[in-house]
Amino acid sequence: MPKKAMEILTESMFYVLMAFVTGPMCGIEVAKYIETRTKGRVLIGPGTLYTILGKFEKENWINEVKVGGSKRTYQITAKGMDAYEQEVQRLKSCVQDALDAKMDC
Repeated sequence: MPKKAMEILTESMFYVLMAFVTGPMCGIEVAKYIETRTKGRVLIGPGTLYTILGKFEKENWINEVKVGGSKRTYQITAKGMDAYEQEVQRLKSCVQDALDAKMDC
């Protein structure tokens, strides 16, 4: 059965939410956080980032808290934090399955 669009997050979506767990940020700060956090393994361009921010805002996972010119600052909502925590648990389960499979060999 196909998953709903926001049920499983892409790697970029996951890291964007992770950035907001640390506090309110604008898009440039989110991109820098992801690059730093992943030591450059994950780079997110503006098109991808702002598409994700739009989806998250539509789902009420983030909300805008400040606008200064073209700079918009967002923060994670309770619903967004719940989605992030669910994804963390899903990923932990995936890693555990991989570890268990290795032990089966």
